[in-house]
Amino acid sequence: MVARQLVDRGIRQCRVLAAMAWVPREWFVPPHLAGDAYDDAPLPIGSGQTISQPYIVALMTECLAPRRGDKVLEIGTGSGYQAAVLAHLGARVYTIERLPDLLVEAEERFRRLGLTGIETRLGDGAAGWLEAAPFQGILVTAAAPHVPQPLADQLAPGGRLVIPIGDLASQELVIWERGRDGTPRERRAGGVRFVPLISRLAFTEEPEWR
Repeated sequence: MVARQLVDRGIRQCRVLAAMAWVPREWFVPPHLAGDAYDDAPLPIGSGQTISQPYIVALMTECLAPRRGDKVLEIGTGSGYQAAVLAHLGARVYTIERLPDLLVEAEERFRRLGLTGIETRLGDGAAGWLEAAPFQGILVTAAAPHVPQPLADQLAPGGRLVIPIGDLASQELVIWERGRDGTPRERRAGGVRFVPLISRLAFTEEPEWR
């Protein structure tokens, strides 16, 4: 996976490649899909949600570029795979999930892997985690039509927010940064397609195709 799906497609950060090699992806998919865990494709994890393909996880991690000790907020715990990669990189991870069954399963996986640097919460991720803010990094694993204002407000000066922005059909991966002087700037890292962020601050209704 690391050589064929990641290095060959431009992932270059050695720390990211090492983390992707270390985290056992088969632990983060339903048992009947364990044999497909390293396929170059997203996989269903239940409740209408998916685990992103390995390349997208690596790309988002590389775009975020977390440093050891950084406080990182993840919106959309899902299976827990992305949070596990971030924790292995040494980030202090705060992850929010809106679906209780998925969160319980992810927490059990974190325990099995001995990942102690992850805090979890059930709730509306678009509202962020105000008590723990500010964050050096924020990573959103669901699509939104814009950057939710609470997340922008909770990003530290010099911090970076990675989020899929667009409509329900297609999105672009946006890297939104807050300069040391507070000035925002953004760049784009290509087209993606994620499940929607369901929140009063993003998509407010469940789309029919879910």
